[in-house]
Amino acid sequence: MVSKRIMMAALAASVALPAGRAAADFADGLVGGLVGGAVSGIIVNESAKARERKRTTTTTTRRVYRAPVNTVERQQVRETQTALNYFGFPAGTPDGVRGRNTRNAVSQFQGHMSYPMTGYLADYERQFLISSYYRAQSSGAATSQLIAQRGQGTRGLLHAYRDEAVGVPTYAAAPVPQAQGQSRVMAAVPQAAQVPQAEPQPQAQTQTASSALPNLMASGGDGPSLASHCNQVSLITNSNGGFVTEASLSDARFALNEQFCLARTYAIAEGETIAANLKGVTPEQLEDQCRAFGPAMRDYVSALSLNERDAVISDVRGFVLQSGQSPAQLAGTAKVCLSVGYRIDNMNVALGSGLLLTALGEEAYGELMGHHLNEGFGTTRRPDLALAWYDGAVTAVEKGAEPVFAPGNSERNSLIRKAAFQSKGAQAPKPEETVQPASTLPTFSLD
Repeated sequence: MVSKRIMMAALAASVALPAGRAAADFADGLVGGLVGGAVSGIIVNESAKARERKRTTTTTTRRVYRAPVNTVERQQVRETQTALNYFGFPAGTPDGVRGRNTRNAVSQFQGHMSYPMTGYLADYERQFLISSYYRAQSSGAATSQLIAQRGQGTRGLLHAYRDEAVGVPTYAAAPVPQAQGQSRVMAAVPQAAQVPQAEPQPQAQTQTASSALPNLMASGGDGPSLASHCNQVSLITNSNGGFVTEASLSDARFALNEQFCLARTYAIAEGETIAANLKGVTPEQLEDQCRAFGPAMRDYVSALSLNERDAVISDVRGFVLQSGQSPAQLAGTAKVCLSVGYRIDNMNVALGSGLLLTALGEEAYGELMGHHLNEGFGTTRRPDLALAWYDGAVTAVEKGAEPVFAPGNSERNSLIRKAAFQSKGAQAPKPEETVQPASTLPTFSLD
């Protein structure tokens, strides 16, 4: 009975409460429960998605493809960095990588020479920089005196070489007297103070009838300076805005001159690289030994302007067979002496070395003989005989021989062919083949 009364009392109390208030409380509780559950679900879901995104991001690995390093280009950059550092444009360690320091150094060099400051060297700018570096390295005391006279450090050499190329005869080289047996050192002196002196000629082994003949055209050297010639070519290239290409070819002879000087630069660089690996041999000793190519190869160099290419090569191959040296040893020595010959402006040494390399099967070097015959450096000018040398070198590269000059320029070969054969000259009659006796040649221990 008691429990029944209690239940009835509770029912009466619930009826007595306001109906609107109860409904509202129930609705609020229902909505609150639904909203709270939904919000909780959204938070849980978003948190799970964020964890999934984080897991995916941290485990993803990006793979970056890096192109293989071009060793030829890297060597060229290293050579450029070395030259820039020498002339006072800090390019950092010569590592072959064209970074910020190298670009800044190039811009400084371009500003010094009044070139557009792009941070990247044009072909003619690089040629002038590299050829100036090798000239400064090979000039000995003349370089030191020229630096002192200019008063700008090594940077002053660049302006001096440029001025000389355009015909400003402010400085000239004259021999400094030394004790007998020592090598001569060229010193820079004012042009007005020069006294003409005859270059000492190699002493002949025996007295011949030809020694009694007068030579009224002797200038005391090997003829005009190829180094000076290339400086002038470089300046014209600069004023033209760059090298002649196959598409822009209008002056065939000038285009060949540009390639001549470019080949000379590469020949110097290649020989320097080989010489750097020779132990116990000083640059002075290299020069003294390489000068032996002059008298040893004199007859073959003279035959360049008289005989056809095949006859000259045949004679030189006969000389190689009697030299007593292996072809590999002789080729390495010839490359060193080719560099030395161009550095010291001795055309007999340069031409003799180039002839040996061509006769030893490295026919791409035959291009040099074509250039020399086409312009008359170290030999009589014979453009007609030059054609066969150009053709032999170009054909060899076309058949797969490794190019030795500017190997990265794929258009160079076709440019030389087009320029050399714009006009064909007459071929000289083929003479009888003769084999000259071998002479003593220098030899270096090459790795």
